[in-house]
Amino acid sequence: MAKISKLFVHDHLMQAVYFAPRGKKRLLFLGMNLQQRYLSPDDHLIGFLGDAGAGKSVLIRGMFPGLELTNDDQGINIRPLPLMDDAERGHFRAHTYHLDVRFESAFTQPWRLAESIKAALSKGRRVVVEHFDLIYPFLGINAEMLVGVGEEVIVTRPTVFGPEPESIADIVFESIKYRRMAHSAEDITSMILEEMGLERPEVHSDIKHGFVLEFPEKPDIDLDIVEQRVLELIDADWPISFSDDEHIRVGEMLYPCTGPRIHIKRTSEIKGFHLLKEFRFDPVERLYTIAGIVGEAEGPNRSLLTL
Repeated sequence: MAKISKLFVHDHLMQAVYFAPRGKKRLLFLGMNLQQRYLSPDDHLIGFLGDAGAGKSVLIRGMFPGLELTNDDQGINIRPLPLMDDAERGHFRAHTYHLDVRFESAFTQPWRLAESIKAALSKGRRVVVEHFDLIYPFLGINAEMLVGVGEEVIVTRPTVFGPEPESIADIVFESIKYRRMAHSAEDITSMILEEMGLERPEVHSDIKHGFVLEFPEKPDIDLDIVEQRVLELIDADWPISFSDDEHIRVGEMLYPCTGPRIHIKRTSEIKGFHLLKEFRFDPVERLYTIAGIVGEAEGPNRSLLTL
């Protein structure tokens, strides 16, 4: 009799790619959708890949509501590590465990972490692993579902032919710089628009290597002047830093931000910024858009096919 998981359409998934949205609410919502679309009840090993601050923890919270993360950007949540503690006791009390390999490697040898993961899997438990690429050489088992978080969120269900965790990690670690540049450029552009008398944009959308600001009415502004003012701030080389969960600092200015951890460190790190010199109207949402682009014209190869 065929396994139940074979009845799921997502078993035929090669890869799915989404823009990685800014803001906690949008990431949580995306995580919920990924869980509904691609996660099987039979999945026991789920791997996440991506740089620190990319939003992996928030995405995990959306995919696994109620799962207490052992650590996240707010700090250490649980010690000792429940997975290791239960493995040593030989009694796994939870159904799902969380593990951040990069963080835990500072306290525990990777091979011991791998043995604990294998022990949990042998008992039918689920393990959600951040920085899965770091443990894979010791584990020797690929995840049933891999999620890479960079400029995009890449979802795949590996087979014996791949993809390997490293191939996804290479993509997301390279592309995260575009997401950081775009988010910083977006906030700087919003600051300039407010200086010019517009209200802060409440609606955001995503494009490759860029951002979209949306307005209910067509702004009465000169986009060439907006672009020039943004470029002046970029050239000023102001520092950009995290202030709290809802604000960043650009120079000495405190500014609201829904993704305060996903920024470059200085404005001068924004490369190739320009605005599209037209207001495009969305007839479905009935909104006027301003689009900004950063970085090079071409990004990393997003195909995971190696055969």
